Amino acid sequence: MSAELICIHSAPWVVPVSRPMIADGGVAVAQGRIVAVDVLPRLQQQFPLAKHIHHSAAALTPALINAHIHLELSHLAALAAVPLQTSFTGWISQLLQLRDSLGATGDQVQRAAERVAAQQYASGVSALADIGNTPMGRNLAGAFPGRLFPFKEYLGLAAFTLDKNLNRLEQEPESVLCSGHAPYSTHGRLLQQLKARAASLGHMFPIHTAESAAEGELIREGRGAMVDFVRTRGFWDGAFVPRGSGGSINYLYDLGVLDAATLCVHAVHVSPEEIRIAAGEGAKVCLCPGSNRFLRVGAAPVRQYLEHRILPALGTDSLASNPQLSLWREMQLLTEDQPDIDPAAIFAMATWGGAEALGLGDCLGALEPGKDADVLIVPLPAATRTVAQVYGHLISAGAAIHPTRAEH
Repeated sequence: MSAELICIHSAPWVVPVSRPMIADGGVAVAQGRIVAVDVLPRLQQQFPLAKHIHHSAAALTPALINAHIHLELSHLAALAAVPLQTSFTGWISQLLQLRDSLGATGDQVQRAAERVAAQQYASGVSALADIGNTPMGRNLAGAFPGRLFPFKEYLGLAAFTLDKNLNRLEQEPESVLCSGHAPYSTHGRLLQQLKARAASLGHMFPIHTAESAAEGELIREGRGAMVDFVRTRGFWDGAFVPRGSGGSINYLYDLGVLDAATLCVHAVHVSPEEIRIAAGEGAKVCLCPGSNRFLRVGAAPVRQYLEHRILPALGTDSLASNPQLSLWREMQLLTEDQPDIDPAAIFAMATWGGAEALGLGDCLGALEPGKDADVLIVPLPAATRTVAQVYGHLISAGAAIHPTRAEH
């Protein structure tokens, strides 16, 4: 490769994620790819004719990955604009009522979703896993500057919905990514067919898992607030057979849909045994601290995940359950909720963890030769002098961080 095509971006700190932080380092890029990552003198020696751009008082980091968002719910921001005054199932009822009154599609919905997608990219997010029930995500995917994976989620717990949903699924074009909503809302046989289809097409299978305590009651005992809610909606017909023990991850494992391409979103109410099962199957986990805090469903057992070598991804969820959709804020909230977690691990969740969760580990998530040259320039306080201070700023400054991208 001609040296004239190479550009070296340097900064006081380079955060590769997959290796220790580099002081006074740089990232050499060419034709949209990272060529080398090292201390600046060695890069300049290796590429003496390269263009050099220095970014003072900044850190160079990989782009962020938002592994769970609902763009089509962006027009329902009023739900999270005030503190929650009801239960998890009460919130779902409010969401459905507001969506019915405002509409699930239309210009207002489209504009709100477009604004959120644009804000995500502007905040440093280069990949989104979007979950929806309308074509909204697919419509936005072509215009998103990064990678937007629009998943169409299937619901229907009652047996009388099964044949209709299976027929719908059989008619889906292969270009449409499909997933199940949750164990409490999607029939087990439908989940199995959805997972088999995802496996045959080679894409990830995201599913809301163990988000609320009420979900666990339904799975184990076939009763509780979630059952009451499903019954009120007209979809509890007694077809679901309670497990008697265990939780949602046990349930997904027994169905045969838990593997390295399954992304368990939220995963708050899980047992130590279920964490061992998830780790053994190589399953991925996505945490949504902001949504969990707003909905008061609890905090995920992050340390236990890390102890079992599961590096979770991070997601913002939607404006219907989270007043600010910022992965920087998600890191901040996770730090507040679980201050004993290594800051480097938290930043890795927003980058490397997300890339691995979405099957993008070969091109995003870390600053490494061969990966996309998707490099963020993150301003640092003038007093930043140590690795700990860099990580402290990255995971604690929240939505106040406004990165830019390094030119290719």
